[in-house]
Amino acid sequence: MSRLFKVLKATQFKYVSSFLLGSTISGGLSSTSTTPITAAPPLQYGDVSKAISEITSKLGSSKITFSESEILHHSDSSFSTDHAKPHERPHAVVYPESTEDVSEVLKICHTLKVPVVPFTGGTSLEGHFISTRNGISVDLSRMNKVLAIHPEDLDAVVQPAVGWEELRDTLSDYNLLFGPDPGPGACIGGMVATSCSGTNAARYGTMRENVVSVKVVLPDGTIVKTKRRPRKSSAGYNLTNLFIGSEGTLGIVTEVTLKLNVKPKYESVALVSFDKLKDAAGSVTSFVQEGLQLNAIELLDDKMVHFVNESGETDLKYDELPTLLLKIGGSSPESVNLLIKTVERIVNANNAKTFKFASNEEEKYQLWNARKTALWSTIEYGRRNIDKDIQVWTTDVAVPMSKFVEAVEETQKEIEESDLLASIVGHAGDGNYHTVILFKEEQRALAAKLVSNMVDRALAFDGTVSGEHGIGVGKKEFLIDEVGQESVDLMRKIKFSIDPHKILNPDKVFSIDPVNDRSI
Repeated sequence: MSRLFKVLKATQFKYVSSFLLGSTISGGLSSTSTTPITAAPPLQYGDVSKAISEITSKLGSSKITFSESEILHHSDSSFSTDHAKPHERPHAVVYPESTEDVSEVLKICHTLKVPVVPFTGGTSLEGHFISTRNGISVDLSRMNKVLAIHPEDLDAVVQPAVGWEELRDTLSDYNLLFGPDPGPGACIGGMVATSCSGTNAARYGTMRENVVSVKVVLPDGTIVKTKRRPRKSSAGYNLTNLFIGSEGTLGIVTEVTLKLNVKPKYESVALVSFDKLKDAAGSVTSFVQEGLQLNAIELLDDKMVHFVNESGETDLKYDELPTLLLKIGGSSPESVNLLIKTVERIVNANNAKTFKFASNEEEKYQLWNARKTALWSTIEYGRRNIDKDIQVWTTDVAVPMSKFVEAVEETQKEIEESDLLASIVGHAGDGNYHTVILFKEEQRALAAKLVSNMVDRALAFDGTVSGEHGIGVGKKEFLIDEVGQESVDLMRKIKFSIDPHKILNPDKVFSIDPVNDRSI
């Protein structure tokens, strides 16, 4: 072998290796499988005005706005835990109408190194759509079609701005349902991004269990479909799961194939009240440990029931006690009745005070709507009874079911000993619970301490810092506590390899700038 050939082969190997390891020839070969923040280069973004000009030229002026009201709408929300700083606003909002539009936007922004923040329903709670590095907001609201429903295969193909409530209503004509049901207004794209769940999680799981595949546009504009429609596949890496829960940091989802379920033929909704929260939580643990397949198990403490009563969201009034809302379903009246008897035995063993059923469809709706609007009921109560400028901090954790009672009880005790008005509510069937904290600005440190202790408690019980809300801006340090610095460094390595210019939803999930980090 000639010396020249050896040199050429060595050079080729260095180039290919550098590319695969996420480094350049000039920067030298990467020697590690992870990227600590100390090894990350400072962020360097480009000319946003040039990007806006090119996007306008490519997509047309009807797909971009500089309206002050739209800029504000895409900057922050009143119910988010983490808020934008005064300068954290997008320079423009772009409204793509197709996957190809999204691809064109990202090609331009990748080339010019301009930050991009995706936006669908805007209902996330951890500051996910704050434009921490300005740039542009990509609002997918015009991509709102149900593209296909395959009843025989129990799946549907939808665009990202389809709301889960709209999908629920559409599927009802087919006697089908989509499992995840988070707060009102949530859209499928954001639900994929946070891997959320909702009240049906005990039976149907989270988004991670209900997404078959996604079509996603990568930061450089490349369009990828992660897999085909079969439920079962061992072909290659599980790219679908890579994007679920990535909070818009790896790509923009433009199409989702969803797993569907047949609606229960028979379903009853029950309300069970207790004198003590620990007894309500203990009933939930018993349901799970006895293997009961209930369709939904929701926990509300006495304060949350009070907020619901005061809200006027329902014509009914409930005993202001710790309460379980249950959906008990089956294929026949006999199977439902058998489940009801088992549920009744368990709750009575846990000192249930009342056990009532919705008497008709309207009452079923009102019972469940009271739970679905719990956050809004709390905010409205605070504004009306405490301060019109009251702030809300809603956070969630999840713990193994064997630790659920202890975790909830300790959280309740800390709330009662604090000077804060807060409630506990949860998708209790999978160990997930939330606190909704009302506070004035001068009480922010108290609220932050309550949240920090709640997270520490969950981790001490081998739980997670977020069951369904995601990490966003505010829980980045908690994520390190949960999975370890090495795991976060691996996530950063993946991010930097897919998004080398760090343009997609910067500062979410983990830090990307060693010089000027964005935290709360």
